[in-house]
Amino acid sequence: MQVKAIFVWVFLVYSAFLNAQSVSLIDTSNHALINSTQNAKTDIYLIGDIKVTGNKKTKEKIILREMLFKKGDYIFENELYSKLKRSKELIYNTTLFVDDSVYVAQKKGNVLFINVDVKERWYFFPLPYFILIDRNFNTWWVQENHDLNRINYGMKFMQSNFTGVNDKLNIWLINGYSQQITMRYDLPFLNKALTKGFNVGFTYSHQREVNYGTDITNKQMFFRSYNNYMRKFMRFDATYSYRPDQKIQQYFRISYTNESVADTIIKLNPNFYPNQLNNVKFIDFGYYFKYYDIDYNAYPTKGFFGEAFIYKRGLNDVNNLWQIGAHSIFAKHLLPKTFYNIELAATAKFPSTNYFYNQGLFGYGYYTLRGMEYYVVDGLSGALAKFTLAHQIFNYIYKTPFHSKTHDKIPFQFYLKAYSDFGYSYNPYAVNNYFNNTLMHTWGIGLDIVSIYDFVFKFEYSFDQLGNRGLFFHARTEF
Repeated sequence: MQVKAIFVWVFLVYSAFLNAQSVSLIDTSNHALINSTQNAKTDIYLIGDIKVTGNKKTKEKIILREMLFKKGDYIFENELYSKLKRSKELIYNTTLFVDDSVYVAQKKGNVLFINVDVKERWYFFPLPYFILIDRNFNTWWVQENHDLNRINYGMKFMQSNFTGVNDKLNIWLINGYSQQITMRYDLPFLNKALTKGFNVGFTYSHQREVNYGTDITNKQMFFRSYNNYMRKFMRFDATYSYRPDQKIQQYFRISYTNESVADTIIKLNPNFYPNQLNNVKFIDFGYYFKYYDIDYNAYPTKGFFGEAFIYKRGLNDVNNLWQIGAHSIFAKHLLPKTFYNIELAATAKFPSTNYFYNQGLFGYGYYTLRGMEYYVVDGLSGALAKFTLAHQIFNYIYKTPFHSKTHDKIPFQFYLKAYSDFGYSYNPYAVNNYFNNTLMHTWGIGLDIVSIYDFVFKFEYSFDQLGNRGLFFHARTEF
């Protein structure tokens, strides 16, 4: 613990002496607006017009919807720069563009004329699909001995911005470890006011291997058959969305699920499903509330994000499950290139049951402590806290060989970070497990690489409370 404390203090002192100006993924510092508004005044301007350029497919109304002002609005001069900057961030967070700029193109008296320049992403991707089925790269490489049978492969047809309103059509044809067919269409803006939308999807899959339990060392237990399918899964779902402004999103989702496992799985774990059933069918409902006020959704360095949900599974006692939860991220700059990030989450499930398919918690999604990638910690309720201190050590712009106005440059940002994570998973049915019903704690250092298409690649060297240590890799992207 003393070594860890010394490291954190050294990192803080090092960051304090680095005060170069930060460079965002999309730099607007070349516009005269920034210099002209540093000495803020109280003059009032009228927005005379807003001109959008570069949107070959995206409808102009989708871009203008993200801005914090519209034609005909009055705006104080001391608010101008912050609203232009925030509008730029909101437009980029639509995931429609690789670059955008929002600036004052002309000023006539107290009338301002605003330009919005965008560079559109590539929207159609018929991509080969190749992905590990394990929860992370390290689990596959170390625990599963990089077994190529534990890989899904196929084709992923992704059509983003299908009709120019940021709608998405996805068709996945997957083979390998799991055979899967997925079709999904998402239309975020259905009405004229651009506040309501819907999402519909269908998934069918079957697989030869099933995680049927968790042992006392908090490792997953698997059973695999090379001759028969061990699990079959089918789901239909529909979601209604409501987004009254740039910050708030609400969703109501309903789905139907039909899931079954082979009798062998029930013999291995009679409590896999309720009442020793090998097939469950249920309708579930969920309400989700999300609040966005962060600079970059894929890698927040400033602002606040919060979400809360309530979920209900089943209409009878067999599949009955309620779950509530909340998740938040707060990020703030200490220096122009140095920021800290605090992530908090908590959830609870009830009624309390010993059914395995109700108990997944730590090791999945954002309920993952850095340094515990090899473990799963089942639970009926839990909470986590993650603390990160990061500093941008440098940025690099790669000039591509493509003759393209939109993809001629690819920016990369590199962040050095130190972190410490805490978590607690309550499970009254766990006996003598390493991590259940006790405070979990990990810490470490890492390097994050951020680029276009929401690409984030993380190298992390982590330690856990048992003295284990290791290098871990994580990646996310829109592809």
